[in-house]
Amino acid sequence: MPNIQWQKSSYSAANNECVEVRAVDGAVELRESDDGHVILRTTPAALADLLQGVKAGDFDHHA
Repeated sequence: MPNIQWQKSSYSAANNECVEVRAVDGAVELRESDDGHVILRTTPAALADLLQGVKAGDFDHHA
């Protein structure tokens, strides 16, 4: 696998605790910057669906 650079949000905390993302072989990989050996791999469509759901409040659960 090529050494593809991880990208992080410009909104990341100064202490570098953030989620990083990169595209590899048609997939999207995500990791936490402070636990870089754990990588979640998904499709661009699945990530887009997740982000749309987050923005729409689909995962907001109020007791």
